[in-house]
Amino acid sequence: MAGKVLVIGCGAAGFVAAITAARCGADVTVLEGGSTPGKKLLSTGNGRCNFTNRDMELSHFHAGKKGFPAAALTAFGTDETLSFFRNLGLYSSDRGGYLYPRSEQAAAVREALEHECARLSVELLTDQKVIRIASSREGFHVETLSGKRFLSSAVILAAGGQAAPKTGSDGSGFRLASSLGHRIIPPVPALTSLKVQEVSLCRIWKGTRTKGEIRLLVDGRECGRDTGELQLTEYGISGIPVFQVSRHASYGLLDGKPVHAVLQFLPEFSREDLSGLKEDFSRSSMDIGSFLRGLLPARLAQALLGEIGCRESTPCYALKGNQKRRLLEMLTGLDLTITGTLDFESAQVTAGGVDLEEVEPVTLQSRLIPGLFFAGEILDVDGSCGGYNLQWAWSSGYAAGKAAAEGKRLPESAGSSAIRRTGSGEEAFRKGEV
Repeated sequence: MAGKVLVIGCGAAGFVAAITAARCGADVTVLEGGSTPGKKLLSTGNGRCNFTNRDMELSHFHAGKKGFPAAALTAFGTDETLSFFRNLGLYSSDRGGYLYPRSEQAAAVREALEHECARLSVELLTDQKVIRIASSREGFHVETLSGKRFLSSAVILAAGGQAAPKTGSDGSGFRLASSLGHRIIPPVPALTSLKVQEVSLCRIWKGTRTKGEIRLLVDGRECGRDTGELQLTEYGISGIPVFQVSRHASYGLLDGKPVHAVLQFLPEFSREDLSGLKEDFSRSSMDIGSFLRGLLPARLAQALLGEIGCRESTPCYALKGNQKRRLLEMLTGLDLTITGTLDFESAQVTAGGVDLEEVEPVTLQSRLIPGLFFAGEILDVDGSCGGYNLQWAWSSGYAAGKAAAEGKRLPESAGSSAIRRTGSGEEAFRKGEV
């Protein structure tokens, strides 16, 4: 039988968890730490909100436990998401499988979710940052920074990760989960830009956009690759292809391993094309600067020529053998040493989070504390660019909201060790031990 469900965090996952629980008959209260529910939603997709994707292959999701996202994504995937929002009056626009609101306004997504919460009489309280959660026989005791206290039969932690902390994802959810005995896989920035050691290149190529491929190597092993528009910056490299592999760079650097990015600026060239290019270098009477401008943006060409000590006015045929060889190497495999990523302020999502070994994959209920559920970025699941992180938010929010409202619980014995470990209970809560 549905009881009182408390949702902590009103981002994408929190919204859907609250709506789903309310539709299942639960009395739902949402505690949002900031003043604006769904603030992070407004910035997704550059304000247009790529909210899901036609291609839901598991390869687009990274999880600490292989296959973990499958259950939630199967129960509430692309079709269910489109139906859910269509019933809220939100139509979609398909751009090669990438799905946006027909209005191309992220605000429309948030507005639809807010209206549905109001229609279902979900109590949505803002400026209520949760500082403590304790579990006892009566249920969950929750206290906010403002001094308010709540008692509920189930809690859904949907407080986000650490990416874009100005929108409310400040890592507080991890601290709450940890206080309840859950292990946190170290959070790192994902879908972010990379800093490189080769500053001499950066000084010249900054502001350049070019088509290319990136391969990311960690300790000499390829961990990811992607092709698209690369953005060359004053500190390193950016753009969607870089974002797609950045989580691997973050963890490689965290582990103290050497991390390299290999850029291919002519990814569409076959071996025959490259062989022809090499011959053209040898025969052409054009100056090398003009020759390269037919292949590359001017600043990138200038940066590469600087690396081989060659002036733009030098005729192609006058290049020395080692200069030709090095130039071709950089065009087809420029090796950059990665020294860092941009911080959480600039990252789109967090990799890492609540250890999936301690979470049941169908209901997203804690294996340590019955009645505690998780949804969204707080879990050790992150997706590629393309609507995958929002889809995980919708899917996990639905799974947690449904299970919490239906009162599906793991055996009480499953939570005993965590309760002993955290000293939870009303007495501990009053003492401020959790």
